[in-house]
Amino acid sequence: MRLPASSSPLKAVLWDMDGTIVDTEPYWIAAEHALVEAHGGTWSHKQAMQLVGQSLTFSAGILQQAGVDLEIRQIIDTLTAEVVASVRKSVPWRPGARELLENLHLAGVRCALVTMSEGPLAREVVASLPRPYFEVVVTGDTVSQGKPHPEAYLKAVELLRQEDPDLGIHHCVALEDSEPGVAAAVASGVATVAIPHIVPLPEDRRYTLWESLAERSLADLEDLVVARSAAPSAATPAGVPVSSHD
Repeated sequence: MRLPASSSPLKAVLWDMDGTIVDTEPYWIAAEHALVEAHGGTWSHKQAMQLVGQSLTFSAGILQQAGVDLEIRQIIDTLTAEVVASVRKSVPWRPGARELLENLHLAGVRCALVTMSEGPLAREVVASLPRPYFEVVVTGDTVSQGKPHPEAYLKAVELLRQEDPDLGIHHCVALEDSEPGVAAAVASGVATVAIPHIVPLPEDRRYTLWESLAERSLADLEDLVVARSAAPSAATPAGVPVSSHD
């Protein structure tokens, strides 16, 4: 049974997908290697690391520079199809992600998926979950500017506000694993948790570092919202409403 979260300072959690909910980065890297090699090029680990968390349009441009003789759209479609096929064989869940999703669902805390992957892969992952945890899904093909730009996070908050006009940016927490993703979440004004996975992230006062989502709970996220609301330097991006209850 899902309960309303009216008494909680946390109203919504905004989830990155690749590397945060599912460990799909190895799938993406394998797809990149195969595509570059099919076009006679070589693809290094260092090059692959530069694409972690980036928008697919950006990544496709880098792959063109590496010798892939295809249009941006063709590259995106090819990579996405390969990763979707891999996910259909095995969904590589990240530690603690499904447990935290269930915890939040039962507590009545709303969730949004904010990913630079496109609709086909996002739908595949969402369909693999036991419940419809995500009220809002923002994918890379629904925004004009990908991470590290904050557009995707700002869009998710606006969509959540359609059902709850009192929801403000400071009622939300974002969960991210990559540098571009963390930068996007921080720029949106949302309290941000970085859970580094493929690429290490430095300590930074602008976000909170967790080693893993394992054993993390609603209370941990509520503490971040309370701490953020008490911080005098907390800023809200232009154009993002802050409710009177913030």
